[in-house]
Amino acid sequence: MRRLIIGCGYLGRRGAARWISGGDKVFALTRSEQNAAALRDLGVSPVLGDVTDAASLESLPECDTVLHAVGFDRSASASKREVYVDGLANVLDRMAGRCHRFIQISSTSVYGQQAGEWIDEESPAESESESGEICIAAERLVLDRFSSDATSVQGTVLRLSGIYGPDRLLSRIDALKNAQPLPGPEGGWLNLIHVDDAAQVVTTCADAETPASIYLVSDDRPVQRGDYYRLLAKLVEAPEPIFDPAAVARHSRGINKRCRNRKLREELGVPLSYPDIESGLAHAVKASNDSRID
Repeated sequence: MRRLIIGCGYLGRRGAARWISGGDKVFALTRSEQNAAALRDLGVSPVLGDVTDAASLESLPECDTVLHAVGFDRSASASKREVYVDGLANVLDRMAGRCHRFIQISSTSVYGQQAGEWIDEESPAESESESGEICIAAERLVLDRFSSDATSVQGTVLRLSGIYGPDRLLSRIDALKNAQPLPGPEGGWLNLIHVDDAAQVVTTCADAETPASIYLVSDDRPVQRGDYYRLLAKLVEAPEPIFDPAAVARHSRGINKRCRNRKLREELGVPLSYPDIESGLAHAVKASNDSRID
Protein backbone atom coordinates (compact mmCIF):
# COMPACT_ATOMS: atom_id res chain seq x y z
CA MET A 1 0.00 0.00 0.00
CA ARG A 2 0.94 3.64 -0.36
CA ARG A 3 1.00 5.76 2.79
CA LEU A 4 1.46 9.52 3.07
CA ILE A 5 2.56 11.18 6.29
CA ILE A 6 2.01 14.89 6.81
CA GLY A 7 4.18 15.67 9.81
CA CYS A 8 6.72 12.87 10.00
CA GLY A 9 8.11 13.61 13.46
CA TYR A 10 8.25 11.77 16.77
CA LEU A 11 5.08 9.74 16.10
CA GLY A 12 5.08 9.84 12.31
CA ARG A 13 8.51 8.27 11.96
CA ARG A 14 7.49 5.32 14.07
CA GLY A 15 4.40 4.85 11.98
CA ALA A 16 6.56 5.05 8.86
CA ALA A 17 8.93 2.39 10.19
CA ARG A 18 6.04 0.00 10.81
CA TRP A 19 4.63 0.52 7.34
CA ILE A 20 8.02 0.16 5.65
CA SER A 21 8.73 -3.07 7.54
CA GLY A 22 5.42 -4.38 6.18
CA GLY A 23 6.43 -3.61 2.61
CA ASP A 24 4.43 -0.41 2.12
CA LYS A 25 5.59 2.61 0.13
CA VAL A 26 5.78 5.62 2.45
CA PHE A 27 5.86 9.29 1.43
CA ALA A 28 6.28 12.22 3.82
CA LEU A 29 5.86 15.96 3.42
CA THR A 30 8.77 18.06 4.63
CA ARG A 31 9.74 21.71 4.37
CA SER A 32 13.53 21.28 4.15
CA GLU A 33 16.08 19.49 2.02
CA GLN A 34 17.99 18.59 5.18
CA ASN A 35 15.02 16.74 6.64
CA ALA A 36 14.34 15.21 3.22
CA ALA A 37 17.79 13.61 3.31
CA ALA A 38 17.11 12.23 6.79
CA LEU A 39 13.80 10.77 5.62
CA ARG A 40 15.49 9.08 2.66
CA ASP A 41 17.89 7.41 5.10
CA LEU A 42 14.83 5.94 6.84
CA GLY A 43 13.45 4.58 3.58
CA VAL A 44 10.80 7.30 3.25
CA SER A 45 10.21 9.17 -0.01
CA PRO A 46 10.19 12.90 0.82
CA VAL A 47 7.92 15.46 -0.82
CA LEU A 48 8.96 19.08 -0.40
CA GLY A 49 6.16 21.40 0.62
CA ASP A 50 4.50 23.33 3.44
CA VAL A 51 0.93 22.84 4.65
CA THR A 52 0.46 26.61 4.93
CA ASP A 53 1.30 27.05 1.22
CA ALA A 54 -1.42 25.36 -0.83
CA ALA A 55 0.52 25.69 -4.08
CA SER A 56 3.43 23.70 -2.63
CA LEU A 57 1.18 20.66 -2.08
CA GLU A 58 0.66 19.91 -5.77
CA SER A 59 3.23 17.10 -5.65
CA LEU A 60 1.44 15.13 -2.91
CA PRO A 61 0.82 11.66 -4.35
CA GLU A 62 -2.37 9.61 -4.43
CA CYS A 63 -2.30 7.05 -1.66
CA ASP A 64 -4.28 4.58 0.39
CA THR A 65 -3.72 6.32 3.74
CA VAL A 66 -2.96 9.85 4.87
CA LEU A 67 -1.64 10.33 8.39
CA HIS A 68 -1.90 14.00 9.32
CA ALA A 69 0.29 14.45 12.39
CA VAL A 70 1.59 17.99 12.04
CA GLY A 71 3.30 19.50 15.08
CA PHE A 72 3.73 23.17 15.83
CA ASP A 73 7.13 24.68 15.10
CA ARG A 74 7.51 27.65 17.46
CA SER A 75 10.44 28.95 15.42
CA ALA A 76 8.30 29.32 12.29
CA SER A 77 6.36 32.46 11.43
CA ALA A 78 2.94 30.82 11.04
CA SER A 79 0.55 30.78 14.01
CA LYS A 80 -0.78 27.57 15.54
CA ARG A 81 -4.21 28.17 13.96
CA GLU A 82 -2.64 28.78 10.55
CA VAL A 83 -0.76 25.48 10.81
CA TYR A 84 -3.35 23.25 12.49
CA VAL A 85 -6.53 24.56 10.85
CA ASP A 86 -5.66 26.43 7.65
CA GLY A 87 -2.85 24.01 6.81
CA LEU A 88 -5.11 21.02 7.38
CA ALA A 89 -7.74 22.56 5.10
CA ASN A 90 -5.09 22.88 2.37
CA VAL A 91 -4.17 19.21 2.71
CA LEU A 92 -7.81 18.10 2.70
CA ASP A 93 -8.46 20.10 -0.47
CA ARG A 94 -5.41 18.66 -2.21
CA MET A 95 -6.14 15.04 -1.21
CA ALA A 96 -9.87 15.15 -1.99
CA GLY A 97 -10.64 12.01 -4.00
CA ARG A 98 -6.97 10.98 -3.88
CA CYS A 99 -6.87 8.79 -0.74
CA HIS A 100 -9.03 6.10 0.88
CA ARG A 101 -8.45 6.81 4.56
CA PHE A 102 -7.54 10.00 6.38
CA ILE A 103 -6.25 9.89 9.97
CA GLN A 104 -5.99 13.13 11.91
CA ILE A 105 -3.90 13.30 15.09
CA SER A 106 -5.68 15.44 17.65
CA SER A 107 -5.34 15.86 21.40
CA THR A 108 -7.25 15.30 24.64
CA SER A 109 -6.83 19.06 25.10
CA VAL A 110 -10.22 19.27 23.35
CA TYR A 111 -11.77 18.26 26.68
CA GLY A 112 -12.30 21.04 29.21
CA GLN A 113 -13.23 18.79 32.16
CA GLN A 114 -11.03 19.44 35.21
CA ALA A 115 -12.82 17.88 38.19
CA GLY A 116 -11.17 14.47 38.01
CA GLU A 117 -14.09 12.96 36.06
CA TRP A 118 -13.77 10.10 33.60
CA ILE A 119 -14.09 11.06 29.93
CA ASP A 120 -14.42 9.12 26.70
CA GLU A 121 -15.41 9.69 23.08
CA GLU A 122 -18.96 10.60 24.09
CA SER A 123 -17.90 13.30 26.55
CA PRO A 124 -18.43 16.89 25.37
CA ALA A 125 -15.34 18.46 23.79
CA GLU A 126 -15.69 22.01 25.05
CA SER A 127 -12.19 23.21 25.87
CA GLU A 128 -11.79 26.89 26.71
CA SER A 129 -8.03 26.94 26.12
CA GLU A 130 -6.67 28.36 22.89
CA SER A 131 -4.87 25.13 22.06
CA GLY A 132 -7.98 23.06 22.75
CA GLU A 133 -10.19 25.31 20.65
CA ILE A 134 -7.76 25.08 17.73
CA CYS A 135 -7.75 21.28 17.96
CA ILE A 136 -11.56 21.25 18.01
CA ALA A 137 -11.66 23.40 14.88
CA ALA A 138 -9.23 21.05 13.12
CA GLU A 139 -11.28 18.01 14.13
CA ARG A 140 -14.42 19.57 12.72
CA LEU A 141 -12.75 20.02 9.35
CA VAL A 142 -12.02 16.29 9.15
CA LEU A 143 -15.31 15.06 10.61
CA ASP A 144 -17.41 17.38 8.45
CA ARG A 145 -15.45 16.53 5.30
CA PHE A 146 -15.92 12.76 5.66
CA SER A 147 -19.34 12.57 7.30
CA SER A 148 -21.21 12.66 3.99
CA ASP A 149 -22.35 9.43 2.38
CA ALA A 150 -21.22 10.94 -0.93
CA THR A 151 -17.56 10.32 -0.10
CA SER A 152 -15.91 6.92 -0.06
CA VAL A 153 -13.02 8.21 2.07
CA GLN A 154 -13.07 7.23 5.73
CA GLY A 155 -11.84 9.86 8.17
CA THR A 156 -10.80 9.15 11.75
CA VAL A 157 -9.69 11.51 14.50
CA LEU A 158 -7.29 10.11 17.11
CA ARG A 159 -7.37 12.16 20.33
CA LEU A 160 -4.00 11.40 21.91
CA SER A 161 -3.19 11.97 25.55
CA GLY A 162 0.36 13.01 26.45
CA ILE A 163 2.85 11.13 24.26
CA TYR A 164 5.95 9.90 26.03
CA GLY A 165 8.79 7.56 25.19
CA PRO A 166 12.53 7.69 24.59
CA ASP A 167 13.73 11.30 24.98
CA ARG A 168 10.17 12.58 25.42
CA LEU A 169 8.48 13.81 28.63
CA LEU A 170 11.71 13.14 30.48
CA SER A 171 12.81 16.76 30.65
CA ARG A 172 12.50 17.00 34.44
CA ILE A 173 15.25 14.49 35.12
CA ASP A 174 17.95 17.08 35.75
CA ALA A 175 15.65 18.99 38.11
CA LEU A 176 14.88 15.78 39.99
CA LYS A 177 18.55 14.85 40.30
CA ASN A 178 19.38 18.34 41.56
CA ALA A 179 16.48 18.31 44.03
CA GLN A 180 14.94 21.38 42.39
CA PRO A 181 11.24 22.02 43.12
CA LEU A 182 8.94 21.06 40.27
CA PRO A 183 6.54 23.88 39.37
CA GLY A 184 2.90 23.02 39.91
CA PRO A 185 0.91 20.83 42.29
CA GLU A 186 1.54 17.22 43.23
CA GLY A 187 -2.09 16.34 42.63
CA GLY A 188 -4.01 16.15 39.37
CA TRP A 189 -4.47 13.31 36.92
CA LEU A 190 -2.06 12.73 34.03
CA ASN A 191 -3.15 10.76 30.97
CA LEU A 192 -0.36 9.27 28.88
CA ILE A 193 0.33 7.03 25.90
CA HIS A 194 3.68 5.50 24.96
CA VAL A 195 4.76 6.53 21.47
CA ASP A 196 5.11 2.91 20.32
CA ASP A 197 1.53 2.19 21.34
CA ALA A 198 0.37 5.37 19.61
CA ALA A 199 2.09 4.20 16.42
CA GLN A 200 0.37 0.82 16.77
CA VAL A 201 -2.99 2.59 17.03
CA VAL A 202 -2.25 4.54 13.85
CA THR A 203 -1.33 1.50 11.78
CA THR A 204 -4.21 -0.57 13.16
CA CYS A 205 -6.68 2.21 12.40
CA ALA A 206 -5.27 2.58 8.88
CA ASP A 207 -6.06 -1.05 8.07
CA ALA A 208 -9.28 -1.49 10.07
CA GLU A 209 -12.29 -2.37 7.93
CA THR A 210 -14.69 0.17 9.45
CA PRO A 211 -12.98 2.35 12.05
CA ALA A 212 -14.99 4.79 14.14
CA SER A 213 -14.78 8.50 13.47
CA ILE A 214 -13.15 9.24 16.86
CA TYR A 215 -10.93 7.28 19.23
CA LEU A 216 -9.52 8.47 22.53
CA VAL A 217 -5.93 7.16 22.65
CA SER A 218 -4.59 6.72 26.17
CA ASP A 219 -3.11 3.92 28.25
CA ASP A 220 -5.09 1.84 30.73
CA ARG A 221 -4.49 3.83 33.88
CA PRO A 222 -4.38 7.57 34.50
CA VAL A 223 -1.78 8.50 37.09
CA GLN A 224 -1.46 11.21 39.69
CA ARG A 225 1.22 13.76 38.87
CA GLY A 226 3.07 13.05 42.10
CA ASP A 227 3.14 9.31 41.45
CA TYR A 228 4.51 9.90 37.95
CA TYR A 229 7.43 11.97 39.20
CA ARG A 230 8.13 9.66 42.13
CA LEU A 231 8.46 6.73 39.73
CA LEU A 232 10.63 8.78 37.36
CA ALA A 233 12.85 9.82 40.29
CA LYS A 234 13.25 6.19 41.33
CA LEU A 235 14.13 5.09 37.79
CA VAL A 236 16.84 7.74 37.41
CA GLU A 237 18.09 7.35 41.01
CA ALA A 238 17.10 10.88 41.99
CA PRO A 239 15.87 12.15 45.38
CA GLU A 240 12.17 12.20 46.24
CA PRO A 241 10.55 14.95 44.11
CA ILE A 242 9.67 18.32 45.60
CA PHE A 243 6.65 20.26 44.30
CA ASP A 244 5.98 24.00 44.30
CA PRO A 245 2.18 24.36 43.99
CA ALA A 246 2.41 28.16 43.88
CA ALA A 247 4.49 28.14 40.69
CA VAL A 248 2.75 28.25 37.35
CA ALA A 249 3.53 25.21 35.22
CA ARG A 250 2.41 25.02 31.60
CA HIS A 251 2.22 21.23 31.76
CA SER A 252 0.18 21.17 34.99
CA ARG A 253 -2.75 23.24 33.71
CA GLY A 254 -5.93 21.46 32.66
CA ILE A 255 -4.65 18.03 33.69
CA ASN A 256 -7.34 16.95 36.13
CA LYS A 257 -9.39 14.54 34.04
CA ARG A 258 -9.21 10.79 33.49
CA CYS A 259 -9.27 9.26 30.01
CA ARG A 260 -11.00 5.94 29.40
CA ASN A 261 -9.65 3.87 26.48
CA ARG A 262 -12.36 1.19 26.39
CA LYS A 263 -13.46 1.95 22.81
CA LEU A 264 -9.88 1.80 21.59
CA ARG A 265 -9.30 -1.60 23.11
CA GLU A 266 -12.68 -3.23 22.58
CA GLU A 267 -13.66 -1.87 19.15
CA LEU A 268 -10.32 -1.25 17.46
CA GLY A 269 -8.67 -4.16 19.27
CA VAL A 270 -5.29 -2.56 19.87
CA PRO A 271 -3.04 -4.46 22.30
CA LEU A 272 -0.97 -2.00 24.33
CA SER A 273 2.66 -2.93 24.91
CA TYR A 274 2.87 -0.34 27.70
CA PRO A 275 -0.55 -0.22 29.40
CA ASP A 276 0.70 1.84 32.36
CA ILE A 277 3.65 4.00 33.36
CA GLU A 278 5.26 1.20 35.37
CA SER A 279 6.06 -0.61 32.13
CA GLY A 280 6.26 2.35 29.77
CA LEU A 281 8.35 4.77 31.79
CA ALA A 282 10.96 2.12 32.57
CA HIS A 283 11.30 1.42 28.85
CA ALA A 284 11.50 5.12 27.97
CA VAL A 285 14.24 5.81 30.53
CA LYS A 286 16.29 2.79 29.48
CA ALA A 287 15.95 3.57 25.78
CA SER A 288 16.92 7.21 26.41
CA ASN A 289 20.02 6.13 28.32
CA ASP A 290 20.96 3.61 25.60
CA SER A 291 20.68 6.27 22.88
CA ARG A 292 23.03 8.58 24.80
CA ILE A 293 25.58 5.79 25.14
CA ASP A 294 25.41 5.06 21.40
